Amino acid sequence: MFRLSRYVQLLTSPTALEKATAAPRAEPSGPVVIWNLIRRCNLTCRHCYATSADTDFKGELTTQEVREVMGDLRRYGVPVLILSGGEPLMRPDIFDLAQHAKALGFYVALSTNGTLIDETNLPRIREVGFDYLGISIDGLEESHDRFRRRPGAFRESLRGIRLCRDAGIRVGMRFTLTRDNARDLPGLLQLMEREAVGKFYLSHLNYAGRGNQNRGDDAHFRMTREAMDLLIAACRQRLRDGLLCEFVTGNNDADAVYLFQWAERRFPDRASILRRVLQNWGGNASGVKVANIDNLGHVHPDTFWWNHSLGNVRERPFSEIWEDTSDPLLAGLKQSPRPVGGRCAQCVHLDICNGNTRTRAFRLTGDPWAEDPGCYLTDAEIGA
Repeated sequence: MFRLSRYVQLLTSPTALEKATAAPRAEPSGPVVIWNLIRRCNLTCRHCYATSADTDFKGELTTQEVREVMGDLRRYGVPVLILSGGEPLMRPDIFDLAQHAKALGFYVALSTNGTLIDETNLPRIREVGFDYLGISIDGLEESHDRFRRRPGAFRESLRGIRLCRDAGIRVGMRFTLTRDNARDLPGLLQLMEREAVGKFYLSHLNYAGRGNQNRGDDAHFRMTREAMDLLIAACRQRLRDGLLCEFVTGNNDADAVYLFQWAERRFPDRASILRRVLQNWGGNASGVKVANIDNLGHVHPDTFWWNHSLGNVRERPFSEIWEDTSDPLLAGLKQSPRPVGGRCAQCVHLDICNGNTRTRAFRLTGDPWAEDPGCYLTDAEIGA
């Protein structure tokens, strides 16, 4: 995850930028864990990495099993749990599990499509005290409903955003960029401002699950660059207006290099300092600072590696699985620098992006260490 707004804000303050370079590289006590507690979902979105459906999936972890794993995660030092699905609000014990996670001291976020949030369950959501709710919005109404494969889904999700916002719950919009919905991004940024939503997360399409089946819908590189320009411009405008905002991107760590090169053109006296800050950030964190547990208890390097299990929490503690580098994929992800090839090996900014997203390389070539086909930087920009 790349916190775009943080670095844009640093560029506007030379003092803050200098302080950021002096700060030691932050090493979390454990990985952020994205936990797909349930695979069932009331929607069948085109880009779903979990290939969910509105049906029960057998063998999912029980309430007690989840609570026991949460205890192991906390003892291991995991600071953040992102509860996801499927649609996590379809799991009957979701609020009990979230409250237990809060009691253990986790930062707890909920990743939801938002359609099931209404006046009946809003008090429970507020009672849990989620630190953040991310609600997926995949375009303006027509595009969103087409992606979600259900008329009315957009209005239901927007209702969820408004209810959470008005209840004082920190809520943000999550948007997956593809060729078919890129044109909606300006309108979504306007919607964000109009609805006083404080956070916008842009996810680049990753090749996994249903997203892999629709890889032809991935945004062209030019559209990706235009999207980044829009986000940077929106972030700068809100900062100038004194508005609190957070813009975040995910699944394409080339975004950090793109911002650095943008800074070289507009803040040439500060770009080299920003580069050092981005080196400290460290780029792609799959298998190191990010982990995933699926609905059956399998552990993966991130949510897009469901085809590769590192082990199962029913058989071994997560803490033991995560430390076991006998798995070649996990060992390679933890290696620094990673054993990447092609353009990635030649890139002069490998120390910033850390080889980007390995899932795309694997899906298209069968080699997790091949160059990332989703990198939208030119050969000249990467020094190849």
